[in-house]
Amino acid sequence: MTTALQQQVFALDARFNAQRAPSSPNFRTLYIRRRSQLLRETLRSTDQWKAYLKLRSTLLLHHYGNARLELGSTSSLSQSISTVPPEWPSSIPWPNRDILVPTKQAEASRAIVGDNSIADNYAFSGVHHIFDQHVKAVTMVKFANNERYRLCCSSLDGNLSVCDLSSDPPKILRVLKGHTAAVPAFEWSANNDFIASVSLDATIRLWKSADFSCLRTLAEPHGAQILCCIFQPSNNNLILIGNSRGEIRIVNVSTGLFLKNCCKVGGCILTITSDTNGKIIWAGNDRGEILSIFCELNGGLCKGKRITLDPNCYITSLSYRTWISREARDPMLLVNATNNSMCLFSVGDYEGSLQLKRKFQNRHRKHVVKSTFCPIMSFRQGACVVTGSEDGSVYFVDVETSSSKAVVNTLQGHSSTVLSISFNSDESLLATSDLDGLIIIWKRGHK
Repeated sequence: MTTALQQQVFALDARFNAQRAPSSPNFRTLYIRRRSQLLRETLRSTDQWKAYLKLRSTLLLHHYGNARLELGSTSSLSQSISTVPPEWPSSIPWPNRDILVPTKQAEASRAIVGDNSIADNYAFSGVHHIFDQHVKAVTMVKFANNERYRLCCSSLDGNLSVCDLSSDPPKILRVLKGHTAAVPAFEWSANNDFIASVSLDATIRLWKSADFSCLRTLAEPHGAQILCCIFQPSNNNLILIGNSRGEIRIVNVSTGLFLKNCCKVGGCILTITSDTNGKIIWAGNDRGEILSIFCELNGGLCKGKRITLDPNCYITSLSYRTWISREARDPMLLVNATNNSMCLFSVGDYEGSLQLKRKFQNRHRKHVVKSTFCPIMSFRQGACVVTGSEDGSVYFVDVETSSSKAVVNTLQGHSSTVLSISFNSDESLLATSDLDGLIIIWKRGHK
C-alpha cells in the first residue's frame, strides 16, 4: 500500500511538471528526478503518506491551478508521415469473449508463484532511474535479448543511446550519432552483436555493440523514409524493413545490398513483426491494414492474408507470441491502433490469418504507441500485456479477463504520451519512454 501511495505522489508531481519552469526543460527534468529519489528514500506509514498526498495535492492546485496533461504538443512521427486521422467514435464495440476454464497446469503454475495474483506479480516498487539524454520524443526502448541491464533507445532527435542499468546509478554507455533525421525504430540482432537502426533520412545503419562503431550505412533504393525493421529470426544476415512507399524490403548484412525483390503492402508501413522462425511476417500500415507475408530463407517474399481493422486508423505496433499462457496455447498477435484500441488476435493457420479474440479500450488516437507481451508467461495463470497510452499512463492488462477488470496495474509518472515499453529478460525492470524524451526505468517489487 505504501508503494502505491508513493507512486501516486510521484504521478502528482509529474502531472504538474509541465507548469514548472516552462522555459527551462532541463530544470524540470532535474526536479522530477530529485523528487523520485527523495520519495524512494523517505519512510512513512500508510496514514502519513495519505495525509502527505492530500496536502501536496492541495498546495500544487493552489499554486498552479488545475493542470491538465498537454498531450500532442510536440510533433510526433505519425504527423510527419501522414495526416492526422479524423475524430473517432467515443464508444468502441466489444467482441464476444470466450470463457476460459482453468486447467490443472494453470493451477500448478499459480502454486509455483505462491498463489499470487497477476497484480501481485506485476507490482512495481517505483521509479528506479530517469534518463533524459534525448531532446525529442523517444520512439523506442528495447532491452538486449536475454539480458537484464543493457538498454537501447531511439529518438526523433536522430540519435540512439545505449544504457547500462547494472551500475549505481545507471549510466549512458554511448550516444550513437550519424542519422540526419528521426529514428523511429531499431532492432538488436539475435546474439546482440549488432543494432540495426532505420531513419526518416532513408538510410539503415548497422552498429557494432562491442565498440558502438557504425559498420555500414545503406541508402534506401528509392529514397523512401524507413519506418521499421526486424532481423530475420532464422537468418540474422537478413534485415527486413518497412518504408513510406508501403514496401517490405530486405537488406543483406554481409553484402550491404538491398535485395531486388520486395513486397508491396500499400500506405506507410509503421510496424512489422514475425513468428518465431521468421516464416511469416506481419506488417501494419497507416490504412488500418495488417498483412501476412511469407518469407523464405533466401529472401523471397509472398503476400498472404490481409485484414482491415479500421480504414481510418494507423496500426502502430505488432507483437507476436507463440502462446501467452497455459490456458491460451494458440499463437497470438498483439496490435495497437489509433482508434483507441489494443487488440489481441489469434493466428488461425499457416497463412498467418488472424481472428480477433479480445479488444480493449486505450487512449490512443494520434501517436505511434507500442505495447508488449510480458516475457515470462509459463508460470502465470493468466496472461499479461503492457501498453503505453496518450494519457501518460502505463497499463498492465490481463487479456484473459473481462474488460471491466482487465487493468491489473497502472504506472503513473510520465507527463506526456507513453510511446514505447520494454521488459528486461527476467521482468525485474521495465523501461518506458515518452513524447517529451524522458525514459523511466521501473523496478518490480511486491505490495
